[in-house]
Amino acid sequence: MWHLRLIAFLSVSLFFMHLPCARGADLNSDKLALLAFAASLPHGRKLNWTLTTQVCTSWVGITCTPDRKRVREVRLPAVGLFGPLPAGILGKLDALQVLSLRSNRLTINLPPDVASIPSLRALYLQHNNLSGIIPSSLSSSLTFLDLSYNSFDGEIPLKVQNITELTALLLQNNSLSGPIPDLHLSKLRHLDLSNNNLSGPIPPSLQKFPASSFLGNAFLCGFPLEPCPGTAPSPSPMSPSPQNTKKSFWKKLSRGVIIAIAAGGGVVLLILIIVLFVCIFKRKKDGEPSAAASSSKGKAVAGGRADKSKGEYSSGIQEAERNKLFFFEGCSYNFDLEDLLRASAEVLGKGSSGTTYKAALEDGTTVVVKRLKEVVAGKRDFEQQMELIGKVGQHQNVVPLRAYYYSKDEKLLVYDYVPPGSLSAALHGNKAAARTPLDWETRVKIALGAARGVAYLHAEGGGKFIHGNIKSSNILISQELSSCVTEFGLAQLMATPHVHPRLIGYRAPEVLETKKPTQKSDVYSFGVLLLEMLTGKAPLRSPGRDDSIEHLPKWVQSVVREEWTSEVFDVDLLRHPNIEDEMVQMLHVAMACVAVLPDQRPRMEEVVRRIEEIRTSYSETRTSPEV
Repeated sequence: MWHLRLIAFLSVSLFFMHLPCARGADLNSDKLALLAFAASLPHGRKLNWTLTTQVCTSWVGITCTPDRKRVREVRLPAVGLFGPLPAGILGKLDALQVLSLRSNRLTINLPPDVASIPSLRALYLQHNNLSGIIPSSLSSSLTFLDLSYNSFDGEIPLKVQNITELTALLLQNNSLSGPIPDLHLSKLRHLDLSNNNLSGPIPPSLQKFPASSFLGNAFLCGFPLEPCPGTAPSPSPMSPSPQNTKKSFWKKLSRGVIIAIAAGGGVVLLILIIVLFVCIFKRKKDGEPSAAASSSKGKAVAGGRADKSKGEYSSGIQEAERNKLFFFEGCSYNFDLEDLLRASAEVLGKGSSGTTYKAALEDGTTVVVKRLKEVVAGKRDFEQQMELIGKVGQHQNVVPLRAYYYSKDEKLLVYDYVPPGSLSAALHGNKAAARTPLDWETRVKIALGAARGVAYLHAEGGGKFIHGNIKSSNILISQELSSCVTEFGLAQLMATPHVHPRLIGYRAPEVLETKKPTQKSDVYSFGVLLLEMLTGKAPLRSPGRDDSIEHLPKWVQSVVREEWTSEVFDVDLLRHPNIEDEMVQMLHVAMACVAVLPDQRPRMEEVVRRIEEIRTSYSETRTSPEV
């Protein structure tokens, strides 16, 4: 242990001896500051930060500016950091924009120099054990501040109202006391001050937020909570003038006019009673519809044609829960659940896990919303799985989960929208609609990107993470023809009812029996995907006019067994010369993946390696003088 302490001491000494002044700050000074930070805090998971390695390319949790001259982001969630945050070190990173130290075991107070880094835009310190007061010297550049689930006390700093760019202020589950400042922050969209010791009336500027933002503060009052003692309930913004105005209005009317109004009102009341009796009689005669049908009909009429799709994924959400959309750190979206529910929606597809929508928000943002069905996981298990999905979904060939919503009746997931569409649409779309068939080079590129995405998912989460639903509609293709894997990690949340095999052509044989996907069954599904790309055929096909169904792997095996290998390949591919050798190599990879016995299937990293060799071979063939 003594030599470790010596190394730590030398690192800190080097930092203070060589750190240049602020005007001369560069990547080397940032590097020394980070080494001093790591040396001053014990951490359970060893960081690979050393003096001899490159900060921007190899250090865990570090992202640099595009020119690689400064450190821009430090993300160290759940790495076991333990003890008090050192003062005077992280504050030296004056180009830092994102600092995430959430879900560690940090204690004592938050150093003022950390909170006041001038370029800091997002500060994530939730789920630690920090205490003391929140520093008043918060950076004016902050857009996202999350100090929730700590032990901060004292009052909310008045200077928060000076952070004009702030979009999210999350201070729930602390020990904050005193009144809430009247924060006139026009961009503030997410606020949570629940479960503290705050007191007094809720300021008018914050009364637009739901009651859930303030619950758990016994001495808070005012809209949207209970009225403060000795005060009348606040009038609705749409209500007319106060009572004294009403009195003055009636005083202006003559007695005759008042009698005429009363008589007319009596007549109207009588007519309403007659109409009511007629409706009741008619309902008894025709049979009263169910409450659910009445509710659905009312929603359809109110929503109109434009809101039909969004109404499907917004039903069942209670008013008090409507701003409980949870965004993952680093997400730049600036909307809440109300904005999402007001968006125009278009159904992209329906699958075993639910319906997928394309949602266009009023501010021009376009996202993909997945409305899950048949979720059997409870709230805690659901949130833990979402946290894991959010953590592993950080790869160029993976579509990241940006946000989620959980309630008893609804579970929604929010992803980036990736135009123009899926691999399924590119392979099987309407050829009459001027669809250009994918050439061999593009298919290899897509296959390699998808393989890298799945291999990355398998390597994360302790090597136990499973996609669970690999299919061509879950491989998205960007404008640059790079592929991204989406809808991963959801199988563990779903019920597993019996499904007819013709609907699940990608499923491995063992999954049809056990209903439990594994990494090996993911490999099988990926093998079916490769066969789909090679043949241009769907995973399940009807070879004759009868009702028989043939799985794609079995059909390919039967053709190859008869040595009709060229008959396997998509006719759109056979038009291109000098690629049959590479197609046969890819066919061998696919057939290895769809082996009946799971132990005979390769791991995804081996699949990546073999596809990379095929791509290299094709590139060399194209550049050869013989071609």
